[in-house]
Amino acid sequence: MTIKVGDKVPSATFMTFGPDGPAPLSTDDLFKGKTVALFALPGAFTPTCSAKHVPGFKAHAAEFRAKGVDAIACVSVNDVFVMKAWGEDQGVGSDVLMLADGNGDFTRAVGLEMDGSKFGMGKRSQRYSMVVKEGVVKELNVEQGGEFKVSSAEYMLAQI
Repeated sequence: MTIKVGDKVPSATFMTFGPDGPAPLSTDDLFKGKTVALFALPGAFTPTCSAKHVPGFKAHAAEFRAKGVDAIACVSVNDVFVMKAWGEDQGVGSDVLMLADGNGDFTRAVGLEMDGSKFGMGKRSQRYSMVVKEGVVKELNVEQGGEFKVSSAEYMLAQI
């Protein structure tokens, strides 16, 4: 079942790359007492994700903060080392938290998994964005097919 507006985000654990190396980050710790702009995409270093999705959130980070967003988080079904390298490649710095959902646990829990096997990608995340306030989904924008419209930073900014 797909998560919807008004639902509590399910418990899961991401991996992040901190100063001491890979570290777990629970959804409870990520969302507790915060407003988070979370976006998810099919894969690190893929064309639309690298050319449009991540750069849009990086470019508009100050606008998100000005609207009361405490954190911007990018989720992909990739390992923590790939997410670290991709964040460095994209120059996100501290503007976008790169979250590895390596086993797809969070993606499955929110019901937004897709099968990219015909492209040699296996199980991945659909492209979407959501605004989460204190663990509750306030906005949810799921792309249809191969589109890139409703999950963009610009679309989300207009919702906040």
